[in-house]
Amino acid sequence: MLDSAFQLLFSQRPAMFQQGEFRFLPTTGSYVAAVLVLAAILMTVMTYRAARSKTGAGGRLGLAAIRTATLLLLLWCLFRPVLVMKAAVPQQNFLGVLIDDSRSMQIADAEGLARGEFARQQFGAAEAPLLQTLSDRFVLRTFRFSSAARRLSAPGELSFTGAQTKLGAALDDARQELAGLPLAGLVMVSDGADTTDAELSEALLALKASAVPVFTVGVGRESLSRDVQIDRVSTPRTALKGTSLMIDVIVTQTGYAGQKAMLDVEDEGRIVGSQEVTLPLDGEPAAVRVRFTASDPGPRVFRFRIAPREGELVTQNNQREALIEIRDVTRKILYFEGEPRPEMKFLRRAVTGDTNLQIATLQRTADNKYMRLDVDDADELIAGFPKTREELFAYSGLILGSIEAGAFTGDQLRMIAEFVERRGGGLLMLGGERAFAEGGYAGTPVADVLPVTLERPARIPSDMPISRVQVRPTRAGEGHALAQIAPTEAASRERWGEMPPLISVNTISGLKPGATVLLNGLDEGRRAQPVLAYQRYGRGKALAFLVKDSWQWQMHHTIPLEDMTHENYWRQLLRWLIDGVPGAVDAHTSADRVEAGEQVTLLADVVDKTFLELNDARVVATVQTPWGEALDVPMQWTGERNGQYRGTYVAAQEGLYAARVEATREGETVGAGDVSMRAAPGDAEYFDPTMHAARLRRIAEETGGRFYTADAVGTLPEDLKYTGQGVTTIEERDIWDMPILLLGLLGLMGGEWWYRRRVGMA
Repeated sequence: MLDSAFQLLFSQRPAMFQQGEFRFLPTTGSYVAAVLVLAAILMTVMTYRAARSKTGAGGRLGLAAIRTATLLLLLWCLFRPVLVMKAAVPQQNFLGVLIDDSRSMQIADAEGLARGEFARQQFGAAEAPLLQTLSDRFVLRTFRFSSAARRLSAPGELSFTGAQTKLGAALDDARQELAGLPLAGLVMVSDGADTTDAELSEALLALKASAVPVFTVGVGRESLSRDVQIDRVSTPRTALKGTSLMIDVIVTQTGYAGQKAMLDVEDEGRIVGSQEVTLPLDGEPAAVRVRFTASDPGPRVFRFRIAPREGELVTQNNQREALIEIRDVTRKILYFEGEPRPEMKFLRRAVTGDTNLQIATLQRTADNKYMRLDVDDADELIAGFPKTREELFAYSGLILGSIEAGAFTGDQLRMIAEFVERRGGGLLMLGGERAFAEGGYAGTPVADVLPVTLERPARIPSDMPISRVQVRPTRAGEGHALAQIAPTEAASRERWGEMPPLISVNTISGLKPGATVLLNGLDEGRRAQPVLAYQRYGRGKALAFLVKDSWQWQMHHTIPLEDMTHENYWRQLLRWLIDGVPGAVDAHTSADRVEAGEQVTLLADVVDKTFLELNDARVVATVQTPWGEALDVPMQWTGERNGQYRGTYVAAQEGLYAARVEATREGETVGAGDVSMRAAPGDAEYFDPTMHAARLRRIAEETGGRFYTADAVGTLPEDLKYTGQGVTTIEERDIWDMPILLLGLLGLMGGEWWYRRRVGMA
């Protein structure tokens, strides 16, 4: 609309003024006219100076200025202003046309017409009027692109199935292929989506340096009136079988604010979890937490899905998929208790029957005498608490009960700190008469690891103060898996209100800056104090559970015999304690999904039994392919980081690829790690599915081209003719006869007449 109005007033479109050079082409008569106009201006000034009127000098000066402006505008026209254009010589220049062939072009948001169909009709079909006009003026080279640009020889090659869009790579490919040819420019037909993290700047700088303008044609809507989208799903890469997972899902929508929807979690078509969602305001994200149990071992693809709504334009973005490795393995936890007490008995009973958790218990019965439970062999813990890092680091988790710091040597206290920081293990300290500050841990390396601040007590009191606390989850704790002690999140909140109070005998002076409190306790005076806090420390995490008798949640008279609250709490807490604890070989991939035919990068961190990085190991990955073949992939030390190894292979076909990475050193096995990855079509094309006009406009502006919407693309051939690139000829366009000048002259003359009448000089 604005372009049409501009052309009506100025006789040329805005692009002509942008691309042309303004000049005057005066004749001899123009200079004669200049003398006459100057004389007329002088006469005007003298006449109005001598004239008498009701107005003063200011009014006469205004009239003289209007008459002078009229004469100067007339003189400007007589000097014959022109736009000098460099016009492309027909059929002597090449034009590259790039058509987006990615999946997002399947979206039908232009009055029911798919974006790709518009591109095919306008630029892909030989009989298209627009394409024929371009063919008359240029030698066309047509490309289709998604992740790369390829020559298009027939419209049927456009499939709109590309799973990635790389605008910068496509422009670079076309520029390089057409290098050395007289190139008028490039035309890019796309919705502007770019699904990679690649920066456009380098490609645009190369185009600018080569003086190649890019004319972008945006297809699709800049906003969708009705759409629901799952933006992001945050899942762990691995989990123990039977773990209750709390997954955060970010949902946005347009056109359905306030409506209810159901978010389902599917595992191979079977719904394993659901959560009702109240759709947020248009454009605002809503965080939804959905809970489900990972019950089947192996690599599992979980689908998070909201059913399509009535009138929704894009339904492909209503779901996200995530690969989680559900591992059916046994993780060992060492529990060191300083005295016989019910807490140890009921904690061990809580995990009985959980084949994925093994608690090796060491209980002190007298000085240098210990009772060992659930150990693997007669030598395990035979000498008491481990005295070497190799022995301690064999466990994934460590629980310290009511055992004073004096029971350890200085090196053992440092080992415990290193167990968290270097080994990446999970440490849990339980409340008790010999724990925390009351156990003399203040000032020790263990105190540095804990999430709470300890002060040295003046003395250990004989009668320790007892505080009964009613335990409740904090806001952070309500969404945590360990707080889910009932079948649903709402039922868990209600159940916490029914739990009997517990006893706290330990005092802390505060929390560390990086600590998070998951459970709080209200004492008899309604004062809040931390009950369960944690912090990340190095590669691992440390927890402080500041009560001494959680067994009351099992044996209190208000708790039914069949109640599983205590068991659920401890199983979930201990699973989280050892979640993410690495092994000697920690294998992972750069992405959990790639396109078939793409390269997969395998990475592995390799350490010895004391968790010191190894740079001289022999590391080989055995990859099981979807078609049953085993690929051996040698991995080399990267040199970028100690203990890091890298290898690559190509995912030739769609399906699941399971890799086992084994490391040896001097003929001895160091360890092994497993990682899975799948080759499958990506879904990124359907997320944020609007037309990205800002990105397309940037490409055009930075290269000297122009951006067009689908309904304004008709002027493209004329604009391309005057890019000034390639083989050109000079054209001159007169602009002295522009309607805006005639309107200006009439306006000035009419204004002078009106003003003269007003001041009595008519």
